[in-house]
Amino acid sequence: MTTITASERAAAQAYLRLLESTQAVLTDPQLAPYAGVMLAHPMAEADEALRAAGLAGNEDRLLRLVSSLRASPATAWGRTG
Repeated sequence: MTTITASERAAAQAYLRLLESTQAVLTDPQLAPYAGVMLAHPMAEADEALRAAGLAGNEDRLLRLVSSLRASPATAWGRTG
């Protein structure tokens, strides 16, 4: 199991929020034209969280963390194991 620091967890969660927001916006034909505006905040949040966790440019580590969060609900809520 991957041990996740608080800043890594925050970055992975911000990435997941961005991913889910993107999916929601782009699957709604009425919202899709406004995707850039609607996703600006989630993109900025994810960028900042990735930088703070030292994950900017380290997609391999980020995706392992995201996978770990999705596989283990306990880890997603702050408990590591």
